[in-house]
Amino acid sequence: MKQFRNPETIHKPLGGYAHQVEITGERMLIISGQVGMRPDGTIPEDPIEQLDLAFENIFRNLRAANMQVTDLVKLTTYLVGEWDTDKRRALVASKLAGHQPAMTLMYAAALASPAIKVEIDAWASCK
Repeated sequence: MKQFRNPETIHKPLGGYAHQVEITGERMLIISGQVGMRPDGTIPEDPIEQLDLAFENIFRNLRAANMQVTDLVKLTTYLVGEWDTDKRRALVASKLAGHQPAMTLMYAAALASPAIKVEIDAWASCK
């Protein structure tokens, strides 16, 4: 069972996430960092398109484990370079479709390749 909470003793979340998730009696899936790479190995230049693809790669991993977006409990996103914050937030909100897992966002100097502008690792759980 998952309980997503925002304690009243902590400030309200700064975006669409939960401050904490408690998990009891469920199986866990830990997904390595997913980048904005297409199945054919190509990487678009546009960072928002990369972000969209990174989420699609997370969703493919979830489906392979018979899980869905609502099973996500933690996302850590690493960004490189300049981003349009409004477009980024809108895309994340549309991908999560109202689901609010615990989330961390970090800016990094670089990732595994100069072409990669985003990487997201994810934790999921379900019965």
